[in-house]
Amino acid sequence: MEPQNDTQILELFLLGLSEDPELQSFIFALFLSMYLATVLGNLLIILATISDSHLHTPMYFFLSNLSFVDICFTTTTVPKMLVNIQTQSKTIAYEGCIIQIYYFTLLVGLDNFLLTVMAYDRFVAICHPLHYMVIMKPQFCVLLVLASWAISSLNSLLQTLMVLRLSFCTDLEIPHFFCEPNQLVHLACSDTFLNNMVLYFVAGLLGGGSLAGILYSYSKIVSSIRKISSAQGKYKAFSTCASHISVVSLFYCTLLGVYLSSAVTQNARSSATASVMYSVVTPMMNPFIYSLRNKDIKSALKTLLGRETVKASEY
Repeated sequence: MEPQNDTQILELFLLGLSEDPELQSFIFALFLSMYLATVLGNLLIILATISDSHLHTPMYFFLSNLSFVDICFTTTTVPKMLVNIQTQSKTIAYEGCIIQIYYFTLLVGLDNFLLTVMAYDRFVAICHPLHYMVIMKPQFCVLLVLASWAISSLNSLLQTLMVLRLSFCTDLEIPHFFCEPNQLVHLACSDTFLNNMVLYFVAGLLGGGSLAGILYSYSKIVSSIRKISSAQGKYKAFSTCASHISVVSLFYCTLLGVYLSSAVTQNARSSATASVMYSVVTPMMNPFIYSLRNKDIKSALKTLLGRETVKASEY
């Protein structure tokens, strides 16, 4: 197939997770319920942190931002997939695919940076507790979040512009249920050497740098916890990090699993299924992890839900 001009409208075919029509209704119901659980769970986390004055701390400020990003993250891919299933269509316009790539890359980067910022927050809280309020001032916390948005936006813009320079063949089939940049670059009809160089360099610099920062923070945290004499003190210090460690492990393990699986196997269905883990399952699990393992969040949620129940009964 001949490459077509970049200015022309290109129809891209998303293979999705199943070609079996009998499974379409089940997949639709499953992903709709997962999407609603993700939005509701993360929205409750945001409302709880806003409504409870005890949660107006740096840690919960970053958590509410992470919840907002996770809502946007899953909204980038799942609604389009649900529409495709409902309409029995697997196509996405070229412009829609480019927009999806931009926001997908932006939100993955934000997830990555916010988890790193949260690790730094725990590092300061445990390793430098006496200076915590001096270091983690509200202005500094806002600056960290704005810096995360700025860097992620620049990276997303760069990745999108790199995709725009490529030429694609007609009837292009993407072995995913959304436009993943890595897959799209590999399926281009033009030379992709520069794209691959930029893609892997930026992934190594930003992703690898963030992961290294998280590992360094936790190496210092573990070292500080080991110096605590009482078992109760150790447990209390570790409990403040448990939820974050769980979320970090889930995010990076699933993300690495996707790219390792795509490198090992060329099976489109397996690769698409692996992508579900970090693009759908991880945003859904984050509020459950924080609400189940965090007493402050559970208390705030009970207060919030109790307040809403009282208001409903008044009407």
